[in-house]
Amino acid sequence: MDENNYSRSSRRKEEEANFDEKGPRRPRRRRRTRWLGWILLILLVAAIGVSAVFFAEFKSSVESMQHSAKITKARDVNQLVKEGKPFSVLVLGTDVGELNRDRDGLTDSMMVLTVNPTKQEITMTSIPRDIMVSIVGAEETFPQKMNAAYPIEGVGATMQTVQNYLNVPIDFYVLVNMKGLESLVDQVGGVSVDSPLNFQYSQETAHAEGPNLYRFHKGSTRYEHSDDNGKTWSRSKTVMDGDAALAFSRMRYDDPDGDYGRQLRQRLVLKALMKQAVNLKSLTNPKFIKTVSKNAQTDISFDNVLKLITSYRVAAKNQVSDNLQGQLDMYGGISYQMVPKTEKQRVTDKIRNQLGLDPKDTGTQFGGQVPANGARIASDNLALIGEQYLANE
Repeated sequence: MDENNYSRSSRRKEEEANFDEKGPRRPRRRRRTRWLGWILLILLVAAIGVSAVFFAEFKSSVESMQHSAKITKARDVNQLVKEGKPFSVLVLGTDVGELNRDRDGLTDSMMVLTVNPTKQEITMTSIPRDIMVSIVGAEETFPQKMNAAYPIEGVGATMQTVQNYLNVPIDFYVLVNMKGLESLVDQVGGVSVDSPLNFQYSQETAHAEGPNLYRFHKGSTRYEHSDDNGKTWSRSKTVMDGDAALAFSRMRYDDPDGDYGRQLRQRLVLKALMKQAVNLKSLTNPKFIKTVSKNAQTDISFDNVLKLITSYRVAAKNQVSDNLQGQLDMYGGISYQMVPKTEKQRVTDKIRNQLGLDPKDTGTQFGGQVPANGARIASDNLALIGEQYLANE
């Protein structure tokens, strides 16, 4: 067979091979491309479906936390967020088991957060729970401690009392079940915190001995755990799980700085938790979002939450801690914290600066108005720090 006949015969066989009963066959490469296209399309549709489901769950979880403060705000908070301006949040921590939507439990953890996206900074200022106040809306109960404002008159009155006390606008609130802190820390994979002191603490006894005992080390993230009152200890760890973080933030009686020391440790845990929580992995984790919704309530709307995630998340890069420092005073056998006007003014100036507001004098001495029958109490109670306060009025 000559070369030309062979070529014609080969081409004929190839052409016959590419025909079937329905017409010419398509090359296999094109069929593979077609199926690959369908697979990609199916995956894309599935991804969109998953995203839609997650968005619906996310929205449902956020909306389940919604609980109005039932007050008229000092500023148009929705406009603030819309324009990307700094805002403040009163964070209240309470131990009430499963958080419900009824007033219950003292708010033993209180801090004012200011979020400034321009400075890319969040400032956390702890407020002593034992400050003597006149609760807005319940002035007739004077004197009271600041942490009693929530169970007596509600979150709105707490916001207004703090606002009047420092003369700073309180734009939002977040109420957190401190027991839920354990679940939140676990959901983000734990936190690492340098301890400011050496101490042991058992949540079972609230002291330095007992079962479920933790041992922390000054200047280190290292800690150990014991189930048998310190007879045997676990190997050292550097990442706290939820139970360890809760123990670290709860100890009070053995801290030389008392409640101020506890406030510091709570801020340290919160700072570490926030850094973990604002990453996209946590924000897109349905379990984390559901855990938040079960253990917190707020008056930040869903639309504002979306804005915070997209425009304010950068502020979590830098976190600054502070605390309002008071001094012990006794009245009727009960201990209170009284804060000198100079200290109040310092904190007022700092918060207003973070909010981009002009300087103003700090707020009223007791937050709310002192009733006529409480004037004598207020006057008699100012024997030590109070006299210094009045001297600066």
